[in-house]
Amino acid sequence: MIADGVEDEEKWLAAGITGLQQNAFYMHRALDSNNLRDALKYSAQMLSELRTSKLSPHKYYELYMRSFDELRKLEMFFKEEARRGCSIVELYELVQHAGNILPRLYLLCTVGSVYIKSKEAPAKDVLKDLVEMCRGIQHPVRGLFLRSYLSQVSRDKLPDIGSEFEGDADTVIDAVDFVLQNFTEMNKLWVRMQHQGPAREKEKREKERSELRDLVGKNLHVLSQIEGVDLDLYRDTVLPRVLEQVVNCKDEIAQFYLMDCIIQVFPDEYHLQTLEILLGACPQLQPSVDIKTVLSRLMERLSNYAASSTDVLPEFLQVEAFSKLNNAIGKVIEAQVDMPIFGAVTLYSSLLTFTLHVHPDRLDYADQVLGACVKKLSGHGKLEDSRSTKQIVALLSAPLEKYNDIVTALKLSNYPRVMEYLDTETNKVMATVIIQSIMKNNTRIPTADKVDSLFELMEGLIKDLDETHEEVDEDDFNEEQNSVARLIQMLSNDDPEEMYKIICNVRKHIMTGGQRRLPFTVPPLVFSALKLVRRLQAPDENPFGDETSTTPKKIFQLLNQTIESLSAVPSPELALRLYLQCAEAANDCDLEPVAYEFFTQAYILYEEEVSDSRAQVTALHLIIGTLQRMHVFGVENRDTLTHKATGYSAKLLKKPDQCRAVYGCAHLFWVDDQDNLKDGERVLICLKRALRIANAAQQMSNAARGSTGSVTLFVEILNKYLYFFEKGNTHITVAAIQSLIELIMTEMQSESSTPDPATDAFLASTKRYIQFQKQKGGSIGEKYEPVKV
Repeated sequence: MIADGVEDEEKWLAAGITGLQQNAFYMHRALDSNNLRDALKYSAQMLSELRTSKLSPHKYYELYMRSFDELRKLEMFFKEEARRGCSIVELYELVQHAGNILPRLYLLCTVGSVYIKSKEAPAKDVLKDLVEMCRGIQHPVRGLFLRSYLSQVSRDKLPDIGSEFEGDADTVIDAVDFVLQNFTEMNKLWVRMQHQGPAREKEKREKERSELRDLVGKNLHVLSQIEGVDLDLYRDTVLPRVLEQVVNCKDEIAQFYLMDCIIQVFPDEYHLQTLEILLGACPQLQPSVDIKTVLSRLMERLSNYAASSTDVLPEFLQVEAFSKLNNAIGKVIEAQVDMPIFGAVTLYSSLLTFTLHVHPDRLDYADQVLGACVKKLSGHGKLEDSRSTKQIVALLSAPLEKYNDIVTALKLSNYPRVMEYLDTETNKVMATVIIQSIMKNNTRIPTADKVDSLFELMEGLIKDLDETHEEVDEDDFNEEQNSVARLIQMLSNDDPEEMYKIICNVRKHIMTGGQRRLPFTVPPLVFSALKLVRRLQAPDENPFGDETSTTPKKIFQLLNQTIESLSAVPSPELALRLYLQCAEAANDCDLEPVAYEFFTQAYILYEEEVSDSRAQVTALHLIIGTLQRMHVFGVENRDTLTHKATGYSAKLLKKPDQCRAVYGCAHLFWVDDQDNLKDGERVLICLKRALRIANAAQQMSNAARGSTGSVTLFVEILNKYLYFFEKGNTHITVAAIQSLIELIMTEMQSESSTPDPATDAFLASTKRYIQFQKQKGGSIGEKYEPVKV
């Protein structure tokens, strides 16, 4: 059925175009021969094609545009006739004899245009006559296009100030009256379309009306272009009459479109000075009108106007723009009881953006808007509608974008109250936006109280807000927690006391985060605290202050309790690393008991929690590396810890791992910058033990695989021998090095050895190093001279 209708319409359009072109041909022939009567006859027949009711607005427009082009040619002919002495008044009378009213009025408008141009009669009289005559067409589509033609041919002939058609003192009023009258009649025709035809075609009619709306809106554009329409005339005449028509038409589509037109076509300063009149019309519109979009666009225009220059801001204060907009929005929301939350939040979001542009220094205004939003949201619980939550995020993001400072946003008492209405996912989104703002602007959160408020805002990222524990994407979760970790690293304060309070407040919040979050949030907190410890070590700080002051010892106690929480996760490897970091910091503070306690905790974790063999190897090397750098321990404590470390080394599962850990322990007995820690004999014992383990590893490999495998371990041990030999360990002799080199060469040449290019390269590099040291000369050269490679 629809397809048939479209085909029929195409046929009717084709027939109309054919008839139009045929009559246009005869009209042109008459024009060429200066035959006025035939020209009028054929032009009237041509225009009769526009009397059809069978075409949709879209197709009718095609026919109208072809007629319009022909009428322009006819108008040129009329001008020539007038120039040749033909009376325009008689011509004006003559065209009124056309048989049908529609062609008659098109011809009348065309001649009227020339009539005004000739100035034989005042423009206002001709225009008034034309606009009254056009009432003869009451068919909506035909009437709209006719009046659109009238508007088109008359727009450059209005009796405006400075125009060649300017008349007496009230000339602008006449121009305004003409445009307003044409606008009013067009709007009536446009609205009437809605009520013609069966109810089932309502959607089709609305689509057709949408296609025709610009014909009506152009009148308002013409009004805005009239030079004589100053602020007084706009306020006293133009706006009230336009709004009267908008309100009285009681049509949802017309009211929305025309209100939007008013906002878009007239100047910003006019809107500002007539704000009360414009806003007064809003509650009178139909309840179904999308008033939120209208008001949002108005506020957007005013916001951009305010942002364009600081010189205009006093005007906003003078007219009390914020107060008027705030009251209007309140009335609209109150009047439209069924307005969805999304609509109300959109209005408040636009009002807040306006407020931040116009009154950036008035935080109380911004807080007032947020408070009104909270009032509207109260009783609705968490918002589920995604459109509403997006608008809330936009609302809460506006202060961040304006001030580039979360600290300023935290001064708004209603800011956190609005966030309470966000669902868990959107709460996370908003928290992430806040963190990104802090990162981007490198914002400094100055006090512990502000940090407390900030972390309360971000609780969606810091802890589970509901009990459902839905499956969360692992990558998203990791990214969220990494952003929290980055934030913790950014918190700082020059005052140690305040910084300690900040650390305590952050700890209070992150400890509620549950097992999944602690591995992300505890490390940055620990390092932030260690940074404070190192500041307290400075010469002007007293690390042993009075009981109430912040001391390293006090911070270490807090750290011990904090790291302990990771054991519940469980995350023993991470906890062990953090204990070792703390031990090193305690070492720098010369706090032996504290450092020993951290090492003890690390050892307990190693023994009881670290069971994976690879994790054990990594942990043990970390322990050995950290212990080697410690200078705070007395002989007894150091021996205890060193003995434990060497014991752990011998108990590793794989022989190669044992070997490497044992020769690593050799460094525990020889520390360059500490003369009391240079025990060459024990170094040699460790290296010999490593050698025995390497030998045992080869034998096991031979027994299991039939080959001794690589000699990499021997080459590694050789490098350790050379290191301690260079450092002056008298127990490492040339003979020992020589015998080890020979052992390696023998092993590599044996038939059971497995070729290994990496080991060959390693050995070759070691040999080159020995040769290089020989060539150095001096004491080093003398040392290496006896070594044969």
